[in-house]
Amino acid sequence: MTAKIILVGGGNMGHALLSGWLRAGHCAPGDIVLVEPATALHHRADLLGVTVVATAALIPAEARPALVVFAVKPQTIADVAQKYARFADTAVFLSILAGIEISWFRTVLGQNAAIVRCMPNTAAAVAEGMMVIVANEHVSPTALALVEGLLAANGRVLKLESENLIDAVTAVSGSGPAYFFHLTECLEAAGEAVGLPKAAAAALARQTLIGAAALMRGSPLHPAELRAQVTSPNGTTAAALYVLNGPNGLASIIGQAVIQARRRAWELRADPVDVASDRNG
Repeated sequence: MTAKIILVGGGNMGHALLSGWLRAGHCAPGDIVLVEPATALHHRADLLGVTVVATAALIPAEARPALVVFAVKPQTIADVAQKYARFADTAVFLSILAGIEISWFRTVLGQNAAIVRCMPNTAAAVAEGMMVIVANEHVSPTALALVEGLLAANGRVLKLESENLIDAVTAVSGSGPAYFFHLTECLEAAGEAVGLPKAAAAALARQTLIGAAALMRGSPLHPAELRAQVTSPNGTTAAALYVLNGPNGLASIIGQAVIQARRRAWELRADPVDVASDRNG
């Protein structure tokens, strides 16, 4: 059994990462060992051709992986991480767990362990994710390039120098898809309220937002400039923006939402036992 990459956790995000790596050709199925105790999740990994084992104990003692990826639920990591400390001499550890800081991993994996923390978002499942990373001082340029190359298969990678910014990242891009989906819900409901049939309102709202996002991605212009292009003086869009730009308008609402999300991310910063207690409460 060769294991250049050990992926710990085959749930939705773990599977999305794995599928992206293979789809992009960044590694071969034979390079990867997936550790996943839930047999119900084994079949889809089997279809990708990777080796699947139920526990870390089934990974040969002579294995020398270059990368170990933690993609389990935060409340389980306390029981999981220590089983992989034996790979600290050769591997860089990549965590996509919310709320678990690099300092915690160092206490379990060793003070000299090379650790990268990543905050992805759900669009990683369709290779459109925002993958924000921060690395400790023991991650070599070669190891960092390996991590960035793999994560690029799932979206755009942004490297930060300070882990202190992760809570802000969580509030903007980690939770951000939910804001976008909620805006879609609101636009659908507003369409119905002005007389559109439900199906028509849904189609208009969804494709309008999808199209606007695609236009923004392909344009060098700032979003404010794109907005101005749509806004004719004294036109319909200007009338709508008069409401959205009011004192309690969209900028205020989004600003407060991000502040609240960042505050909650800070509150959830803890050791895994505290995270489990808080999230299950």
